[in-house]
Amino acid sequence: METLNNIFGAINGVVWGPIMLVLLLGVGIYLQLGLKLLPIRKLGMGFKLMWDGRDKKAVAGEAKADDGEISPFNALMTALSATIGTGNIAGVATAIALGGPGAVFWMWITALVGMATKFAEAVLAVRYRETDETGFHIGGPMYYIKNGLGRKWLWLGGAFAFFGAVAAFGIGNTVQSNSVADALESSFGVPHWVTGVVIMVLAGAVILGGIKRIAKVAGKLVPVMGIAYIIAGLVVLAFNADQIGAAFGNIFFYAFNPHAAMGGFAGAAVMAAIRFGVARGIFSNEAGLGSAPIAHAAAQTKNPVRQGLIAMLGTFIDTIMVCTITALVILTAPIWETGEAGASLTALSFDTALPGFGEAIVAIALAVFAFTTILGWSFYGEKCFQFLFGTRSIMLYRVLFVLAIPLGAMAQLGFIWLMADTFNAMMAIPNLIALALLSPVVFKLTKDYFDGKDILPGEELDHDKS
Repeated sequence: METLNNIFGAINGVVWGPIMLVLLLGVGIYLQLGLKLLPIRKLGMGFKLMWDGRDKKAVAGEAKADDGEISPFNALMTALSATIGTGNIAGVATAIALGGPGAVFWMWITALVGMATKFAEAVLAVRYRETDETGFHIGGPMYYIKNGLGRKWLWLGGAFAFFGAVAAFGIGNTVQSNSVADALESSFGVPHWVTGVVIMVLAGAVILGGIKRIAKVAGKLVPVMGIAYIIAGLVVLAFNADQIGAAFGNIFFYAFNPHAAMGGFAGAAVMAAIRFGVARGIFSNEAGLGSAPIAHAAAQTKNPVRQGLIAMLGTFIDTIMVCTITALVILTAPIWETGEAGASLTALSFDTALPGFGEAIVAIALAVFAFTTILGWSFYGEKCFQFLFGTRSIMLYRVLFVLAIPLGAMAQLGFIWLMADTFNAMMAIPNLIALALLSPVVFKLTKDYFDGKDILPGEELDHDKS
């Protein structure tokens, strides 16, 4: 086991190291410039399309029942269900604890760049999607690699699907149930096994029903939990209003200046702020990892660009909105300078302003966020597994995924976390290669859309399915 730990530790150091972060940012910047900053310029249009896309009938002539399984709005909520999770609570706290306040600035930069990446992923997902033998729409990096780059690149799509199917059991399942179990035990004294069984039953009831049931639950739970968490954060910031200006000042100052050690804080160089800001930002919003386009491929839409404009909001909502609330709560409380880190730092920061309530709020938010992450990632892993082993393998994957939940809640997850984190990063490599090679398609489809030309979705293209 120690040998495996060392092997995966060495691989993890590479795949989450500077080269990967430069690759993720580099492709994002290239796409953002190639799109002439369209994801930022059209942010308002994206929110309007999201609101109109709550129901497939809302956009006249845009979608019919056979154009996809879920509404464009629910496709975004399903993607957000997987991205709004422990990264928004524990990840932001870790970035600040290791990189100082300046890390928040680099999280913002990552999000603005990542909006272009998410846009491109969703455009390609809808453009190159297929319908399987049951009539359901399937798509994502493995399909835009297969159908966009050609069958000689099929091995690359297979690599993505393998990494995705394995990573889902870790980062999207066992790690999440374990985080919830820890939080509920420390806050309310609930035994780990009880938490595991309850999550298994609740998640199983949703997951075994497939994408339509997952999307239906996500469409209701994600907006409620996101808004509730933001409101709780704003209440805390109202108590700490006199510190908000200083918090913003520290974020911008320490993004470009080293932070000296003080109190229990070990200090942080500018490179640490950049490294942890970028890494935690990507961990939270998943821009470039290739997970979200799997959900967007199931949207009831006939227009890849329209879904791309909705998809890019996922990065904005996750990082610019939710992560920023967490960061400001932490930076307006004095706790972060004492050496605390992770979810406990966020909980203590909330508790400083709301004694007796803050820790419970964070524990409940963490539980709901992690639960929806399990739902979203079950679908991602299922589609990756389907790509590798066919449609008949779907139910097997769902059952195994649900059974793994209580095991994760009770396990010691050091190695599982390391392995899952490694495979999670390795998903990004095939996806980023495909995004770079297919970027001319993204640019052309976007130009055609805004020039008023018709754009066909993937299922109306002549894919070679042999």
